[in-house]
Amino acid sequence: MNVRKLTAVLLAALLCAGAMISLSSCGKSAEYTVGICQAAPHDALDAATRGFKEQLVKELGEGKVKFLENNAQGDKTVCTTIINDFVSKKVDLIMANATDALQAAANGTNKIPVLGTSITEYGTALGLKDFNGTVGRNVSGTSDLAPLADQAKMITEIFPDAKTVGLLYCSAEPNSDYQVKVVKEELEKMGLTCTNYAFADSNEINTIAAKAAEEDVIYIPTDNTAATCTGTILGAIGDTPVVAGEKSICSGCGVVTLSIDYYDLGVATAKMAAKILKGEAKIEEMPIEYAAEVTKMYNADRCKALGIDTADLEAKGYVPIPTEG
Repeated sequence: MNVRKLTAVLLAALLCAGAMISLSSCGKSAEYTVGICQAAPHDALDAATRGFKEQLVKELGEGKVKFLENNAQGDKTVCTTIINDFVSKKVDLIMANATDALQAAANGTNKIPVLGTSITEYGTALGLKDFNGTVGRNVSGTSDLAPLADQAKMITEIFPDAKTVGLLYCSAEPNSDYQVKVVKEELEKMGLTCTNYAFADSNEINTIAAKAAEEDVIYIPTDNTAATCTGTILGAIGDTPVVAGEKSICSGCGVVTLSIDYYDLGVATAKMAAKILKGEAKIEEMPIEYAAEVTKMYNADRCKALGIDTADLEAKGYVPIPTEG
């Protein structure tokens, strides 16, 4: 009997100690766990992730959020694996950076809040009919869509003698296809002849880009595959100028762009996340948010190589893309 009582006392003491340790750990550990799935590594997506993390810490406080961060390295199947891991770990929120990550997250859970970023058009990315700006389930986020009509006008503004435009993009990215359709319509209204040059993956870029270079100008939308292969594109296009959909592509192989700031886009996504985690907003009621500002930018090195007058560009409101470091 004494042995039993002693055992019970010891067990109670252990349970109490365990509870105290657990409570103490809860007090010191992060209050929220956020999974970040980035579809591919390149400057624009990296900036969005950095802006998201830094701002969310500001919103929630130091030590209040733990990030589980993974990069799919451009592989859709890896996005699915990453999301499934987040779901199994029951994270409080998922940030899906780029279309492949968003699609995997939307398919992987209907309960955990999912915020996309660097997504051009959510209706296209998620296959939604009559999309009105709000997804209406556990998905919302921010869009990197710059004014496509204005991007089309840049081609005639900077290259007034151009008659033909090659539209270079990855056919596996639905948002790229969406942008190309819109820009093509705008350019054709202005009397230019447009030809699609779609590549299935990075293995085809060199060949397809070389064919696109036969046109007067090349347009590349915000395309993740293109963004990771700007060096290959640059080597294939010779002296053909590129108008790009965003800054990182332009800095790699373009002449001019009308681009958003992806760091700021990540910041905006973090502010949405903070509201959701704090219970201040319901994700199913949150409309997609868009970048507040876009900037006309030029690639100084590429302009110099092609003999384009940067003073003239600056007179038109363009600013140079900052060099890293």
